[in-house]
Amino acid sequence: MDKRIIWGVIALAVASISMLLMLPEPARQTPDTLPWNIAHPTPATSRVFGITLGQSPLNELERVFQEQAAVSLFKTGDGKMLVEAFFDELNLNGLKAKFVLTIAVPSEELEGIFSRGLRMNSTSSGKRITLAADDLARVRQAPVASLTYLPNVRLEEDIIAKRFGEPAQRVRENKTGVIHWLYPQHGLDIALGGKEKPLLQYVAPKDFELLRVPLLASGEILK
Repeated sequence: MDKRIIWGVIALAVASISMLLMLPEPARQTPDTLPWNIAHPTPATSRVFGITLGQSPLNELERVFQEQAAVSLFKTGDGKMLVEAFFDELNLNGLKAKFVLTIAVPSEELEGIFSRGLRMNSTSSGKRITLAADDLARVRQAPVASLTYLPNVRLEEDIIAKRFGEPAQRVRENKTGVIHWLYPQHGLDIALGGKEKPLLQYVAPKDFELLRVPLLASGEILK
């Protein structure tokens, strides 16, 4: 076979592979992973994105998303510690978003996880610690306590109202002007900052006061 033909075939194959690699990741079509699909196995619990908050472990959500989360222990400047998991730009049902989760690790275990940490990096709000392998495996079996959903698009208020319904309360932060739409029955707080992209935070309904009390202390209820 003519060498020019061979090299032409190879070049075409390489170009085809490159084009496939550049195609955007297909959206995962799962109705359970739509942000407004919130179910309540009991009045005190919420099921969203395929898991029940406060009950389902992190590795169950990783199976739903078909991706592993980046997990770290954070220690704030005032000494508070919490374990967070992060998913970067998942494409679910055509909606791209980031996810930040807090994991329900008993407080008495946090100091040990901190002391066994592999690496420590300073952040603007404290220190971030990379977990040891055994601690990471245990954390993946611990329940997801809260879930923060950060879509890559700005949603209009009428779309939010259509999908989630009218909130029970609207609270405006005095310092930033951010308005929070509160849905205590769903354990949901939607933060809207004008032209900024929304931030949706989900907790179990029984834990909703943990979100609302700080807001009321530093904001005002809107009519």
